[in-house]
Amino acid sequence: MAARNPLLDAPGMAQARDRVEKRLLGAVEAGDAAMTEMASHLIRAGGKRQRPLFAVVAAATRTGVEGGADGEVAVLDDAVTGGVSVELVHIGSLYHDDVIDESPTRRTVESVNARWGNLRAILAGDFLLARASELAASLGTEVAGLLAATIGRLCEGELRELGKAYQLDRTEADYLAAIEGKTASLFATACRIGGIVAELPRPDIDALGAFGLGYGMAFQMVDDVLDVVASDDELGKPAGHDMAEGVYNLPVLRTLAAGGPEADRLGALLGGPLTPDAQAEALAIVRGGPGVAEAAAAARTAADDAVGVLAGLPPSAAVDGLAGAARHLVAGLDGRT
Repeated sequence: MAARNPLLDAPGMAQARDRVEKRLLGAVEAGDAAMTEMASHLIRAGGKRQRPLFAVVAAATRTGVEGGADGEVAVLDDAVTGGVSVELVHIGSLYHDDVIDESPTRRTVESVNARWGNLRAILAGDFLLARASELAASLGTEVAGLLAATIGRLCEGELRELGKAYQLDRTEADYLAAIEGKTASLFATACRIGGIVAELPRPDIDALGAFGLGYGMAFQMVDDVLDVVASDDELGKPAGHDMAEGVYNLPVLRTLAAGGPEADRLGALLGGPLTPDAQAEALAIVRGGPGVAEAAAAARTAADDAVGVLAGLPPSAAVDGLAGAARHLVAGLDGRT
């Protein structure tokens, strides 16, 4: 898998990450000890916290917010709060996803639904969304409305994906609409919130939101390519997991669209649950077809477009960091496609 994102190791990011972790745990403290334990379960399991850190860095693109020596990025407290609100939405959505998928594990630990049952997992996910909304409301009506709209887009993206599960007629437009809602909207919102709380000019806020959206699209495309080409050990789950779950991602769709005997055979295998042997055969077809390289190229284009949006912002270490994160994201595909 790709090396650690250099933005996360930039000067000032260790402090920001520490503040994010503390704010996350503080946000899920409840009057009921059981709810606190369930709500903090995946937080304590760890994570890169890219979304809240992107909010912090987006806020630091404001003139005068740059920190100390060596391009250190200053940490705006409201950006931490806004970023944490987005991260809570993300984590809450994972609780709900694991119920839908009946997943036994998440981030190498037992999933909340496996440990406490589906009903409690749903309630804990709802609690996380409620706490996210409280934090967003503390930052004003624009941020509150933006987060609410993002939750709606996330739900719509999930529904689009569920509606096309095991469907061979899923189009690339269906796929793009689903990942924009499920994945990219959260990155876009994190970056946009950073710009809002830093009181950036409106064109800068729009540019940051566009960057986050592009980054998020590339992020999901990269993840989908790795779902096909990475090993089981790297992924922490069987390769081709999405395909087995009936989620036909971009490498699969491009392989089917290429036509020919291999595409026909893949279509014959898909359309329903896969046996282990059928999954292995389907995975081999996708790995050997053109879909992987084409999906990787689409990810690189999305990342390049995201970096291009940043050209309209004043030069700064923060802008360089965002651009570097996008380039690093797709660099993880080098040598794999």
